[in-house]
Amino acid sequence: MRSVQDHLAACLAAVGPLPPLEVVLPDAVGCILAEDVVAAGDLPVADLAALDGYAVRSADVADARPQEPVTLRVTDELRAGQVDQLRLVPRAAVRIASGAPLPLDADAVVPVEQTDFGRAEVAVRSAVAAGENVRRRAEDLRAGEVVLPAGERVGARQVALLAAVGRGRVSVHPRPRVVIVSVGDELVEPGRPAQPGEVYDANGHALATAVQDAGGATFRVAAVPDERRELRETLEDQLVRADLVITTGGLSYGANDTVKEVLGPLGTVRFDNVAMWPGRQLGVGHIGDDTPIFALPGDPVAVQVAFETFVRPALRAMAGYTELYRPSVPAAVASGWYSPAGRREFVRVHLTGSPEQGYQAEPMGAPAALLLSALARSNALAVVPEDVTDVRAGDRLHCLLLDA
Repeated sequence: MRSVQDHLAACLAAVGPLPPLEVVLPDAVGCILAEDVVAAGDLPVADLAALDGYAVRSADVADARPQEPVTLRVTDELRAGQVDQLRLVPRAAVRIASGAPLPLDADAVVPVEQTDFGRAEVAVRSAVAAGENVRRRAEDLRAGEVVLPAGERVGARQVALLAAVGRGRVSVHPRPRVVIVSVGDELVEPGRPAQPGEVYDANGHALATAVQDAGGATFRVAAVPDERRELRETLEDQLVRADLVITTGGLSYGANDTVKEVLGPLGTVRFDNVAMWPGRQLGVGHIGDDTPIFALPGDPVAVQVAFETFVRPALRAMAGYTELYRPSVPAAVASGWYSPAGRREFVRVHLTGSPEQGYQAEPMGAPAALLLSALARSNALAVVPEDVTDVRAGDRLHCLLLDA
């Protein structure tokens, strides 16, 4: 029987970071940068007004008070985007819009609400210090400075910065394209009545969601029956768009051992009984032109545990992440249970508490039962080591945070 650690190592060895791809900014969202992005110029490119008001010499309004305003002559007006360079003469002001370049010799901006809104002359009712309400040239970024380092995930904030420095395209590790194939004669699509002996394909939908959450792009195939030719043709057809294939089900011993028989001629896939609960038999390898494939069991609870344990870290490695694993915290369990000897058990728990007060883990349903309703109420998986069989109330276990 293969250990959890050995199977995880095999899954990570089967994949690698996808080659960098240059994409437009909208397609970069959610991806990991494959390059250091360097600023081509200063940001801002000049001293700019930080708000609407009047550009002044701070010394000219040093004595301004609400009851004793200082009156200045308004010589011009500047709008954002204007390129004409003006020079401010003493005892004068320039009406200025937020984002407009400051006139030469101006060193501050008086907010418009601290004036009488004058056009030819303006009464300034408050002093300002040199540099007040001014965005200095290069105060955000200097030319040649690294804007974003390789390895950073691109989100809305990063897109704002990339666009601000003029980058319309960036090099990223693209989202892994993951084809999901559910296998089983009994599977039907949710949304229509199930006949006796039929069950809804929970795994296909759950895995598609989990893959997207991990940073992948999903192609979910309609459930394939336990028929070797149809499964083989489906897999061969899907390889053209797959960076990774995930199958679920079809691993039963005997007549319905479809996946093993089909995958054998298509590539090199190893199947093992893995020392874990829930779940046992799993496969990992390559098919076609070296496309990685993970074969998961059919039970929906076991599938979710296998995904969190093996598939999610591999997907994140493909997408260029350096942090592959869910965060974990130690927690005291609220009640005890028997854990199977020699297996690493993953128990559904609801975690409460805080770093200061500590965490408590309440098992959701009987740990030995494969209950989807209990999984849905859980926010963590408590991990019981292989050499522990009796878990007692108050024992501390490491818990993988599912919502982090």
